[in-house]
Amino acid sequence: MSILDVLLGRPLKTAEQKKEKLSPAAGIPVFGLDALSSAAYGPEAALTLLIPLGAAGIVYILPLTFGIILLLGIVYFSYRQTIEAYPGGGGSYTVARRNLGAFAGLVAAAALMIDYTLTVAVGISAGVGALVSAAPSMNRYTLPLCLVILLAISLINLRGVRAAGLFFMAPTYLFVGCMFSMVGIGVVKALVSGGHPTPVVAPPLLPPATAAVSVWLLLKVFSSGCTAMTGVEAVSNGVRAFQKPVVEQAQKTLAAIIAMLILLLAGIAFLTRAYQVGATAPGSGYQSVLSQLTGAVAGKGIFYFLTMASILLVLSLSANTAFSDFPRLCRIVAEDFYLPIPFASQGRRLVYSQGIAVLAVLSAFLLILFDGITDRLIPLFAVGAFLAFTLSQSGMVAHWMRTGGRKARRSLIVNGLGALATGVTVVVVTVSKFAEGAWVTTLLIPAIIILMLSVKRHYERVGRETANPGKLELAEMSPPIVVTPIANWDEIAKRALRFALNFSPDVEAVHVDTGRGSRKLQADWESLVAEPARNAGLPVPKLVTLKSPYRFVLNPILDFILNLERTYPNRQIAVIVPELVERHWYLYFLHNQRGQWLKTLLLLKGSQRIVIIDVPWYLSR
Repeated sequence: MSILDVLLGRPLKTAEQKKEKLSPAAGIPVFGLDALSSAAYGPEAALTLLIPLGAAGIVYILPLTFGIILLLGIVYFSYRQTIEAYPGGGGSYTVARRNLGAFAGLVAAAALMIDYTLTVAVGISAGVGALVSAAPSMNRYTLPLCLVILLAISLINLRGVRAAGLFFMAPTYLFVGCMFSMVGIGVVKALVSGGHPTPVVAPPLLPPATAAVSVWLLLKVFSSGCTAMTGVEAVSNGVRAFQKPVVEQAQKTLAAIIAMLILLLAGIAFLTRAYQVGATAPGSGYQSVLSQLTGAVAGKGIFYFLTMASILLVLSLSANTAFSDFPRLCRIVAEDFYLPIPFASQGRRLVYSQGIAVLAVLSAFLLILFDGITDRLIPLFAVGAFLAFTLSQSGMVAHWMRTGGRKARRSLIVNGLGALATGVTVVVVTVSKFAEGAWVTTLLIPAIIILMLSVKRHYERVGRETANPGKLELAEMSPPIVVTPIANWDEIAKRALRFALNFSPDVEAVHVDTGRGSRKLQADWESLVAEPARNAGLPVPKLVTLKSPYRFVLNPILDFILNLERTYPNRQIAVIVPELVERHWYLYFLHNQRGQWLKTLLLLKGSQRIVIIDVPWYLSR
């Protein structure tokens, strides 16, 4: 069994694709972790901005949360319709491209790519933040822990969709059970006590007010709280991952995720006001909002640590949603030739491995750049998500206008309302968070679009150059001039020359004279090569010795081949590269790799008339 089999599992056949399909129970951990876990950092992001208001700030969290829930409901109904209208997946990109044009699709794709990358970074950093909250001594290990978790999630996703779903199922439902238990107990205590429950473990005292409430501040709080809506589009992007009937299964999964998220957001907002829990600034005294709430509701016993462990797991593993959707989005965009074609290829476990690898690298870069601190990443977060929401809603409006009918009119109203609401939110989020980092996202989106357009132009150029070859042309054919680099006379050189004489009478063995061994080769050429060739009735290979006073080897050979190409404009030049093949990769460090370098240089500087042929010599074990 190879190392890859141990890490990633055995390769799956294409015929096994059906077994990898998901049920709603498995779909929630795969596509819902991001949305569900945002209940942990969304309210906290909003409460962090209310710190300057002191105790008065807690009053505003409930109405702001209900505004977010209303917007969430609108988006839910819209994506439910998207799933039915576009069961092939692709979400915002597919809807925008088909209804608003290619450019709108690229904007949606770029926004989603940024959103998914930030989802990974924010989810993992928030999970480690929950751990640090429960164990402050771990604070100095924040970044290493983030990177280790990122590596583990990447490997799990490379094992396949079904394996990831099964792996994440237990922590997901543990989190849901703990959170609903905490919220349920807290709500009951608050109602019994007339809205003023006594906390088991008192949360830190809220600081005195240092600022007055303003519309601008509330808009900033709302935009931060809207990060709780990220991940809602995940199911619509991955419809094809579900079992048949795919539309029904995907809609059930989406409904379950949204219902749980709404209940959690409403419950957390209610309890923060009832127990007077606010956010704490990052640092040595930091405690997450959920840590304070759980301690206030149930104390710091077994349930507290179980709940905090489930929050840590789900926040960290919420990146799985992005790892499920980012590669699928890249696959669809690559099929339209706006991304490199390898993104559309399935790997050994029937997942799009290239997309997973790229997402892991980008997320690692973000975590390192921001030291794994959630609050530093939040301002970058919501712009991409809500821009994709808006384009999806607008695309569905155009879809229903084209479709027509009674159902289309009702759906058009829902999508139109969704487009208006999410569009306003995009403006609010961008303006309120621009100076804090949202400007990075607004610059990255056009940069990614330019990159994708460049990729498309490249493929179009390749298509123009390689299309319509016509009939096979057989007139004026002549054997190529064969060039074989030779360092000295050995079994490797002999094999290369034998091969060369098989298909051309014009064979030139090129040797670079660096001052060592050249005289012997020239002296032995007649007896070892020329005479046997004449006796066999074959043309004699010509030995060409190139002087190299500075001991360069590759440049003289390259110059010789390119000059030969110019001298004979009507003939092909076949370059036979003899290579030594070791049985173990680590033995390659014991040999120079001039053959590989020569092939690379020929590919970069040569033309279509230069053909490169490998002649390997395999060493025995």
